Amino acid sequence: MHATQLHHDPSTARVGTVRALWRLRTYVGSAMLPIAASMVAYLLAQLIALAIPQVLESIVDGPLADGDREAVVPLSLLVLGLGAGEAAMFALRRWLVITPTTRVEARMRNALFAKLQDLPVSFHDRWPSGQLLSRAVTDLGLIRRWLAFGLVLLVMNLVVILIGAAILISMSWMLGLIYLACSIPLWIVGYRFEGRYSEVTRRSQDQSGDLATAVEESVPGIRVLKAFGRGKHALSSFRAQAERLRSTEIEKARLDANIWVWILFVPAVALAICLVLGVWLASQGQLSVGQLVAFFATAAVLAWPIESIGFLLAFTLDARTATDRYFDIMDTENSVTDPERPVSLERPRGELAFHDVRFRYQDSPERFGDLLDGVDLVLEPGETMALVGLTGSGKTTLTALTTRLYDVTSGSVSLDGVDVRALTREELRRHIAMAFEDATLFSASVRDNVLLGRPELAGDDPATREEADRVLDEALGIAQAGFAYDLPDGVETKVGEEGMSLSGGQRQRLALARAVAAKPAVLVLDDPLSALDVATEAKVEAALRTVLASTTALIVAHRPSTVMLADRVALLEDGRITAVGTHSELLRESEHYRFVISSLEDEERRAKAGASDRIDAEGLDTSATTSAAPRPPEETAREEAIR
Repeated sequence: MHATQLHHDPSTARVGTVRALWRLRTYVGSAMLPIAASMVAYLLAQLIALAIPQVLESIVDGPLADGDREAVVPLSLLVLGLGAGEAAMFALRRWLVITPTTRVEARMRNALFAKLQDLPVSFHDRWPSGQLLSRAVTDLGLIRRWLAFGLVLLVMNLVVILIGAAILISMSWMLGLIYLACSIPLWIVGYRFEGRYSEVTRRSQDQSGDLATAVEESVPGIRVLKAFGRGKHALSSFRAQAERLRSTEIEKARLDANIWVWILFVPAVALAICLVLGVWLASQGQLSVGQLVAFFATAAVLAWPIESIGFLLAFTLDARTATDRYFDIMDTENSVTDPERPVSLERPRGELAFHDVRFRYQDSPERFGDLLDGVDLVLEPGETMALVGLTGSGKTTLTALTTRLYDVTSGSVSLDGVDVRALTREELRRHIAMAFEDATLFSASVRDNVLLGRPELAGDDPATREEADRVLDEALGIAQAGFAYDLPDGVETKVGEEGMSLSGGQRQRLALARAVAAKPAVLVLDDPLSALDVATEAKVEAALRTVLASTTALIVAHRPSTVMLADRVALLEDGRITAVGTHSELLRESEHYRFVISSLEDEERRAKAGASDRIDAEGLDTSATTSAAPRPPEETAREEAIR
């Protein structure tokens, strides 16, 4: 289900625009003073502009009427000085808000990123990345521009209009009231405009997020699209989304154009009526020529504040929608949090236990039972446990509960007898490290990726460099990732976005090295060797034995060969652990275990047959032996043990 469907329901009661935007005060903070100063500078600029018509009145009714040319010069210089002062105030207004509002944007973006890091995996399962990206970039940029420009001009232009109206009435109450009366339709149209424009704006920004998601997904998935010849299909889908966004933007532009018609037409009609009436009043001697000139010069100064109201109102509604979208994320309740009084384990022994663990995904229909339905399992300190089961039995989900990527629905997971929920997430994930089947690397150096779980060794501090190099060498050696030293810049080589510049096997070995380098008390491996060829897998397994000898390990096994790493094997069936024992014991005693192992053997044979008949288009490790190559002794020994 799409995130916008999950988190935005237009039928719910709307919060007022002012109230919605008022929530930004938390992040504006110290920038409020420069924004207020900017408003004052803008107001002074407009007051200076309103003072110029008064000087013009003095010129027309004074020196020009009397024919005193010399008296015109100082008054003209005064107009020039006022114009220069107005320009200076405009420049000051911009200078005051540029830096503070960019800091507000940075503060909000940092808070959003921190929130995204803190939210559980279940949140990210439901939210498309493009929606999050559009909020972090487009929406926050819009909010910054509104704070620096839209807010200042909207508030101050309303103040200027009121001051200007008072000046017009003081010049001629009749003309002033006519001019103000003509503005009433503008307020009515503006009120109706807000409701319709807000809904369309929200739809437009959500559709922009959908489009960003489509682009974001197509980049890492370009190999798949090309391999299956689905480029045109992807383009067709993108065009359809782009067309929906275009249609919404056109609807938005039409609403904007409609209000502009009123904003430009009504003041023009008001000026026309005032001109006719003003000329008649001047002819009757009730209004001097200078006053008439000053009246229309003042009206000309007010033209921009009045005309800008429509644009600024639309801008404000855009900012309000961006604010709503931002707080969609910030208001999300985190279901996986640290305890108020956390427990600390300085030197955990590594006993990992599952006690009556039940789990179901939050979007799972009620008619389906729990995915994990009462799992009981204990891993002794230093023990290696293989977890096997059919596809979809919940093996990966069970491993994710160990580090609280998800929280159990009921029951508990404990480390050394302490419920993992009693530890802070930072400490828990320092004690338990994970390596996933889908190896994810970051756009950073090999060194930074491998030492991700050892922040104390990160950076270029000479004091820790030697230790960092030792840990890095050891981890790369265990993971058989020595290829890293042969990269263009060695271990300082940046691997590119998601590590796509490397082969699948190389990515997986670096991910395994990352888990090993963390030096955890418990190592959780979710089939971390699936992309490796037989020979490399055997070498990695042999090296892993040295690590597993002193580390508690839970290994999800998708290959029979992986089972041979374990001291014991746990069979996951129908959401429960139905058998625990050595591989030989389970082969003798469990019919379902024999079926699972047989299925894994069939899958492995098919994978080997496929590997021998193709050249890997993604650059997977084909330099090592395939099924067509001589069989290594380790592989022969494993198959004999399984049989």
